[in-house]
Order: sequence, then C-alpha cells, then structure tokens
Amino acid sequence: MVDMRVRIGEIELKNPVMPGSGTMGEGLARVMDLNRIGAIVTKTITPDKREGCVPPRMVEYKDGSLMAIGIPCKGPDHYIEEILPHYRAYATPVVCSVSAPTVEAFGQLAAKLSVPGVSVIEANISCPNLEQDGKAFGMDAEASARVVRRIKESTDRPVWAKLTPNVTDIAAIAQAVEAAGADAITCANGMLGMAVDVENFQPALGNITGGMTGPCMRPIILRMAWQVARAVKIPIIGSGGMATARDALEYLMVGCSAVQIGTINFVRPTAMLEVIDGVEAFCRRKGLRAARELTGAMVPRREFKEQQVA
Repeated sequence: MVDMRVRIGEIELKNPVMPGSGTMGEGLARVMDLNRIGAIVTKTITPDKREGCVPPRMVEYKDGSLMAIGIPCKGPDHYIEEILPHYRAYATPVVCSVSAPTVEAFGQLAAKLSVPGVSVIEANISCPNLEQDGKAFGMDAEASARVVRRIKESTDRPVWAKLTPNVTDIAAIAQAVEAAGADAITCANGMLGMAVDVENFQPALGNITGGMTGPCMRPIILRMAWQVARAVKIPIIGSGGMATARDALEYLMVGCSAVQIGTINFVRPTAMLEVIDGVEAFCRRKGLRAARELTGAMVPRREFKEQQVA
C-alpha cells in the first residue's frame, strides 16, 4: 500500500495531484470523483467583474495552446455565493486563485475570500501591476514580495505564490516571495508568445500576445522548477505541460512536492486520475512506501552510478 499523502506547509493533501487554475469547473464532477484529487484549484478571481480578452482567444498547436483568455470573472460575491458551495460538498481542500491590479487590492480580495471552504489563497502574480505601468508583479522580486506580504497580513490561510516564467532569474523571485512569507510556490504560469494569421494579415489572438501552455512547455518549466527547488526551502508545486504520470514524476523528482495538471484537462477530463494512478503504480514498482519519497529523488548521474556499484 503506497501512502500518497503529501504536505504543502500546514495543508495535507491526500495525493500530490491537483488542477491548474482555470482548467476545471463544476461540471468536471460529472465525469470524475473530486474527492480523489489532492486539491481543487478554482479559476482566478478578480476584485471586479471582467469580460476577458476580445476573441479570438486561443491558437491550437500540435503540442500546446496559445491562449489570451483575460480572466473573465463574475467577481468575489458570485464566487462565494455560487461557486464555493459546490466544492464544499467534497472532502478536498479548495485553493482559491486571486489576481488584482494593485498590492492593496490583492490584500482586500484575499481578506474577502477567506471564508469557510477556502483552505488556501494562491496569488496569481502574473497579472499586470497598475502601480508599475502594467508590468506583471511576478516580473519584479520586490513587487512580488509586496503582494505576498500584503496577503499574509490579510488572511489566516496559507498563501501560495504562482510565479511567471517570463523572467531571467526565477530563483530570485522565488527567494523574494519565500522571504515575504509565502507558504509554497507554484511554478509556473504560461510563457508569453504570439501568432499571426498570415492569410488575413492580423494577429491570431485578439489580445495579440498570450500565454503558451501544454506539453511543449514542460522542459522549460521543469528546468525552472528545478532551479526554484534548489533556491528555497518552502514546498514547490510544479505546473507546466504535464499530460501523463511520467511527466508528473519528472516534476516531483526535481524537487516539487505536488503538481498541477492544466491544459490536458481540456483534452482528457480524467487526466488527473490517470496521473494519480500512474504515480502510485510507479511507487509500487520501485518499492517506495510513500509518494513524498519522490520529491527531490533525482540524483546526478555520477552519484547514481556510485550507488549502483555500492
């Protein structure tokens, strides 16, 4: 029997698998038991209602998707009154993703959403910072730290900081949010990209640029997760391009304590269950008693050879 439980700070999850924000909805309960996943991460909530980006919003590729959705949202009151009650029926922690245009708005939103049924606040710091001419909070270490500090002051819930990969030194951002009090780090969001509709001489996306997600991004985000895991002591949740249990195992072995499954949920709605079962089967095959033994299990090739000889 494999113990699949993992701890992310003070929160215990029944297994290390959860969805990425914005990649599941209430309808998923019709095709899978939400009690089986480690956590429920809900779509990002903003302080005010938002329509999202103008269409087209997505460009599909063989191994990924370029998306500019724009966080359409009906606001925090709708979340508390209409969305959250659906998830309270499950014995699975709810992670509430939040986004705001200013540091103070992040704090106010986190406070409002710290209601029964919400176990964790995940700060989506990939959003534009109106106090720095629209530059994303997550692109600046001090701005990222200010957001985390303000949320920590506003809630008694654990705070996870979701980083952006659109930086030159993601480890420095990770260290800044850790110093500011983040309980865990989600690594990472989509990478900025664009596409052109050459037949019509127009941008393929209504927003011109969007976030690239899907399996094609896994090697890049995996490298970042490895760098972050070496730079901080708090837990890491890997997020980027996972479609199979093998993909998730890579993230766990480079130092992540859990993973978020994203784009593949749109293609295979039960993908998270497949990943959970696959990770458990791998642990049995390798003689591991607990899934948490996988975290940081990767060793340099020289050390592996020395272990084999010994």
